[in-house]
Amino acid sequence: MKTRVLIADDHAMVRAGFGALLAAEPDLDVVGDAANGEQAVAEARRLRPDVVLMDVRMPMMDGLRAAKLLLDPPPGGHRPRVLMLTTFDLDEYVYEALRAGASGFLLKDAPPQDLIAAVRVVASGDALLAPSVTKRLIDEVMRSRLVPPLPSVETSMLTRREAEVLVHIARGLTNSEIAASLVIGEQTVKTHIGRILAKLNLRDRGQAIIFAYESGLVVPRSGE
Repeated sequence: MKTRVLIADDHAMVRAGFGALLAAEPDLDVVGDAANGEQAVAEARRLRPDVVLMDVRMPMMDGLRAAKLLLDPPPGGHRPRVLMLTTFDLDEYVYEALRAGASGFLLKDAPPQDLIAAVRVVASGDALLAPSVTKRLIDEVMRSRLVPPLPSVETSMLTRREAEVLVHIARGLTNSEIAASLVIGEQTVKTHIGRILAKLNLRDRGQAIIFAYESGLVVPRSGE
């Protein structure tokens, strides 16, 4: 089964370049493209791709609004994985897209092989998040907004160990680094993450990171 990909970007050369790059891979099938957010939503609903590459900034409807519509479909609607494409690694639009359930983001000037790998990672159901960049993004947004912690009872649903794992995730640690820090097995870390997502009704690691900040479980560190 090939992974079906839709490319949404307002620059025709970007669409053509990304399309040619991905179509050359035997396991990827570029089923369509779109020049703005409205087209992206319409084409995604018509073509039902597995992954949508979504530029953040587009005319008529930006990528953030389009991503939100695709990630919250009507009952019975198709819900693709969305990978945000951006020029800036500290783009507040990316933060909002991750909050809405996007599976990650990729800088548009990333090497070609990174784009191919990113599509495969997202298609497999994983979140594509460079931990250090994601942490900087969220720290920056939270500080600039001066957002008070959400009054949340959800964190009380977590065991002490699960809360520790969630803090480590939000601090940008990989599973292997969390395992080493807490002196537990990597498979145990994966089990804890699965329970965290289920208890908090979160889709993936990206939403878990944002929840940790917005709930006040993790506070941005000044000067980072």
